[in-house]
Amino acid sequence: MLLPRYLIFCLVFLVFTSFSARPLIAQKATTLEVHVGIILDLVSPLGKMMQTSILMALEDFNATHHTIRIVPHVRNARNDTVLAASTAIDLMKNVKVHAILGPQKSNQADFVIDLGNKVRVPIISPATSPAFSSKESEYFIRAAVSSSFQTKAIAALFKAYNWREVVIIYEDTDAGNGFVPYFIDAMRTINTFVTSRKVISTSLNGDQILQEVEQLKNISTRVFVVHMGQLIGSRFFSKAKEAGMMSKGYAWITTDLLTSLSPIDNSAVDSKQRVVGLKPHIQKTSELKDFTTKWLKKLHQDNPDIKITEPNAFVLWAYDSTKALAMGIEKAVKAPPQFKNSTNSDVLTDLDAIGTSDTGPSLIEYLRNFTFMGLSGNFRIVEGELQPPPFQIVNIVGKLENVIGYWSEKNGLSLKLEQNDGAAYSTSKDNLGLVIWPGETTDVTKGWQIPARSDQKLKIVVPAKSGFRQFVYVEEDHPTGPVNPTGFCIDVFKEVMNSMPYAVPYEFYPSDKHIYDDILKQVENEQYDAAVGDVTILEERSGFVDFTLPYAESGLSFVVPTKADDRKNAWIFTKPLALDLWLTIAAFCVLAAFVVWVLEHRVNKEFRGPPHEQAGVVFSFAFSMLVFAHKEKLMNNLTRIVVIVWIFVVLVLTSSYQASLTSILTVQKLRPTVTTISDLLKNRECIGYQDGSYVSGFLKRMGFGCTRNYSTLEEYDEALCKGTKNGGVAAIADELPYIRLFLGNYKDKYTMIESVYHTAGFGFVFQKGSPLVSDVSRAVLNVTEGKQMINIRKKWIGDQTNTIKNNEPDGVTDSLELESFKGLFLMSGVTFALALMIYFFIFIYENRDIISSNDRFLQKLSKLAKVFDQEKENPSVAQTPARETNEDVATRGNQQQIHPQMSEIWLSPVVNFSHHIDEDLSTPESGSPVRDAILIAH
Repeated sequence: MLLPRYLIFCLVFLVFTSFSARPLIAQKATTLEVHVGIILDLVSPLGKMMQTSILMALEDFNATHHTIRIVPHVRNARNDTVLAASTAIDLMKNVKVHAILGPQKSNQADFVIDLGNKVRVPIISPATSPAFSSKESEYFIRAAVSSSFQTKAIAALFKAYNWREVVIIYEDTDAGNGFVPYFIDAMRTINTFVTSRKVISTSLNGDQILQEVEQLKNISTRVFVVHMGQLIGSRFFSKAKEAGMMSKGYAWITTDLLTSLSPIDNSAVDSKQRVVGLKPHIQKTSELKDFTTKWLKKLHQDNPDIKITEPNAFVLWAYDSTKALAMGIEKAVKAPPQFKNSTNSDVLTDLDAIGTSDTGPSLIEYLRNFTFMGLSGNFRIVEGELQPPPFQIVNIVGKLENVIGYWSEKNGLSLKLEQNDGAAYSTSKDNLGLVIWPGETTDVTKGWQIPARSDQKLKIVVPAKSGFRQFVYVEEDHPTGPVNPTGFCIDVFKEVMNSMPYAVPYEFYPSDKHIYDDILKQVENEQYDAAVGDVTILEERSGFVDFTLPYAESGLSFVVPTKADDRKNAWIFTKPLALDLWLTIAAFCVLAAFVVWVLEHRVNKEFRGPPHEQAGVVFSFAFSMLVFAHKEKLMNNLTRIVVIVWIFVVLVLTSSYQASLTSILTVQKLRPTVTTISDLLKNRECIGYQDGSYVSGFLKRMGFGCTRNYSTLEEYDEALCKGTKNGGVAAIADELPYIRLFLGNYKDKYTMIESVYHTAGFGFVFQKGSPLVSDVSRAVLNVTEGKQMINIRKKWIGDQTNTIKNNEPDGVTDSLELESFKGLFLMSGVTFALALMIYFFIFIYENRDIISSNDRFLQKLSKLAKVFDQEKENPSVAQTPARETNEDVATRGNQQQIHPQMSEIWLSPVVNFSHHIDEDLSTPESGSPVRDAILIAH
């Protein structure tokens, strides 16, 4: 019985195991293997850390997926570009990989990316160099943020701290060289000048790096941006500390290429103390915490020499990009991948023998636009480029990295990472935390200072000219070396330098040029560091040099001789009004009288009679209104309106005339020979200017064909006395400080007529982008607002406060121009026109029977003219006899006896009225107003 039971048990066990083994065999048979290449620089710590991250990602994927298995093939590029290319060819030709993770470095990735495009194998590389992009390479996926993006964040930092100069230090690799153009463009947008570029070869030893550092120490810029990898960057900072450049007054900014990589040893930490760096912001999550624990354990097992505490952004991006590749393979690869050989029978190279991957197009299409939540946060690839996260701004203090703020493309600088779409882009220093700068100080460096070497001083060029010594003067027999100039501009500059917050050694050098634009070109060409003198701030000059704030006012004006007082002139009474105004007044007087005549001609006997009498009435009425002496009685209401308006105009004109004439006759005046610049142009006069000044070109642009240059005040005086016809000039065009000095020396002889061009004034000149400009400008404000400026001006120019005021033609009253009274004439003209229009509209309406007749046009005009020339009875006068009483008649009779002459005047309306009655009664037409009135009266 025992044997059968044992046999039954064995039989059941065999049946069970046979059924349970079938799925495993089937599963093993259906598992799809996809080979992936991994090219890393395994001699570097970052390469080892990324290898651990990539292999962990593949293990996690293979553990959860049974239908597909990704097989990694790791290759060590050993920091060798040729080796990286050869391993890529080997992986594609012999292993038949369908994607490559890496190479790690930009110079290694350049050729491999081109190879991937040819073979259609996706290359997923963390290369940061912006020299190549996924837009140009279809099968390239950048698995790290391009270094060009962080230049915007660095520019925001420079804007916040108001740094105007910077030195860029970078390694001699594709990653370093590709970064520089984008960095310079970003600095240009904020007007920060890249004074120097220092490239450091990765093959330099310590002594060679120290020599490069010493060169940086001897330049004036004190703000440095370092874009290097971990190994060369650590060596560089060690030598910078050894050279004393990690002390007060310096500022060091590192890019994420160096900041994101954790230090290898304590010496690297010590050398980078008080450095401000940028690194991608990684959100802390529970998944990241669990991964960090596993990753550190595996890393230390494989590489016990690496001592770090957490993975950096490049490690996390390596994990996420590997995971993205695995998910892409799962979606895109449905069958065992194959390489299609070239159809060309004459295979000449190994590249042609590789063929092209049949799964590459579908896989790259899936990977070029891919998004998921990874360990690094929102891992988003758009058109093959990893989209950058916000950047942390950290300050290295001891072994800690203190976060002093954040930068994002939308909001700029901020203390807290809060994405606010409505907030404005900020570059304010207030949005950053406290920074400990080199030298254990919280004071922000100015970013520029005079080098410590005593033999280096600012070379300042001064104009060496013979005239106007009050402003700047160099001895005629000056040496070729440093000189000691004098003058107003020199004393102001010395006072400004004494007000600077730090010592600035300088030396003056005479210029061998006499044209000021040529002197400024010497500053632009770095022959001199600055220029001091009576240099005018002009927009065209600011394009190649920088100016400080002005320390003296300026502006282009004209000076002309004065002439004797003409108050004894017999025709001086015509001076108050210009000729065009006299003619306009006369024309409007006649026009006003004509309008009154038209309105009064039919109803007013005073405006009737023979033509010559009517003309006399018109002209007498026209000019009698100027003195309000007209005696004609007005009958028409339109006429009264016209006269009232014209009398108001006359009142304004006569008041202005009286005031101007009084001023001319009672005030002593300086009268210029020429009153306007247009007169100088019209008369084609010759104009003088100061030799070497910009005024020459300005006069030519104004249209002056004859110009002559002079160098001293005495030459100015002599030229003005001669005049244009005798080889001199009619006017001098120069800037206000020189004119003030000239008029102070030649009182009552010349006067200023017009200021035509206003400039900012005199300023000190520095090279373009010099950080000294802002500090010197503040010192200029300090000096010009203090008592020092008054003392300096009195010393060299004298008390010329009232010089311009006393010599300009204060009492000169130019003739009143027509422009000042256009409004009055326009008002009166409109009134005249409206009155005539209303009058003629009524006249045409009253004679509409003539208009509607069948006569020809000329006949109609003739009839209308006859009607207009006929006297029209005034209704108010015509009705008077009808209302008279017997007592009125008796009274009138007595008046006729007492005043026989007046009786004729009073009876004339009655006679005229009777005449009209006779005419109306004799007229057969009915409807006559007079006839109807008589019938009603009867």
